[in-house]
Amino acid sequence: MSCTIIVGGFFGDEGKGKIVAHIAHQDRPSIISRGGVGPNAGHTVCIGEKEYGVRMVPSGFVYPEATLMIGSGVLVDPRVFLREVDLVGVRDRIFVDGRCGVIEEDHIARDKASDHLSKKIGSTGTGCGPANADRVLRTSRQAKDVPELAGFITDVAEDVNRALDSDEVVLLEGTQGFGISLYFGTYPFVTSKDTSASQIAADNGVGPTRVDDVIVVFKAYPTRVGEGPFSTEMSAARSHELGIEEFGTVTHRQRRIGTWDGKMARYSAMINGCTQAAITGIDRVDPACFGATEYDQLTKAARDFITQAEKDIGKPVTLISTGPEMSQIIDLRSEL
Repeated sequence: MSCTIIVGGFFGDEGKGKIVAHIAHQDRPSIISRGGVGPNAGHTVCIGEKEYGVRMVPSGFVYPEATLMIGSGVLVDPRVFLREVDLVGVRDRIFVDGRCGVIEEDHIARDKASDHLSKKIGSTGTGCGPANADRVLRTSRQAKDVPELAGFITDVAEDVNRALDSDEVVLLEGTQGFGISLYFGTYPFVTSKDTSASQIAADNGVGPTRVDDVIVVFKAYPTRVGEGPFSTEMSAARSHELGIEEFGTVTHRQRRIGTWDGKMARYSAMINGCTQAAITGIDRVDPACFGATEYDQLTKAARDFITQAEKDIGKPVTLISTGPEMSQIIDLRSEL
């Protein structure tokens, strides 16, 4: 049995998609299941010259032998889901828990019409907040009630636990980041539910005793989209000077850029129960590291950064991303 959860340690956009894709190809899971909020969270995975940006399909779809699942705690927009299923060609191996909440057109309209959500909070406008509110009120439909989803419905909790009982490898993929957790983030500038590892496990019906590893993904230069506190934020002029300019996968809004936040990293690692960490964007710390695949290829500046990050996090950094391609990564997990 092997169950690993991958979650974001800052405000989202940490590069979880690439980390999940890499681990999937290395560990060969039978199931990759998604927890989290819904289609307001995007994953971008680069394979060769092609870039995939998906919001509903687990980013681990790039590993062709895995069954893909969406856990019961996730909101499903049938329109987005069906479009992505055909876009990335996974119709024959993706399933949705019948208990997932459904995002209706009305939820999207309410999201966009709310000045509080769209202007003050900076909502993505995908309907997740109103849909989660209706779910709490017990008035929303579930995925099993949507005819278009009939061929995809399963009991994810049962399927995942059966795989673990058979000593198969399972990856649970989180969305967004710890800093916008409804319970632990910068409230009220947060998403509509918890985003921590505990929630990702619960979203998939996996008990805490079944989780072997929690990999928390941190970005060397954390980013944030939308409103809310960002204690290490730098000016746009400074980020441009450093050559850092990014845009959100879902909203396409320009991301705010900050410097490493050791205090937040430590707290995030604690709440998530981090067992090992991944650092992305080390080539932003020193461009000379771009494309490195061995730790010895890192410059002193990059190695010093990793050393400090490990002190802040309190756990080893075992995955270091050195560029956008899946091949541009240093994997130290075998050295634990």
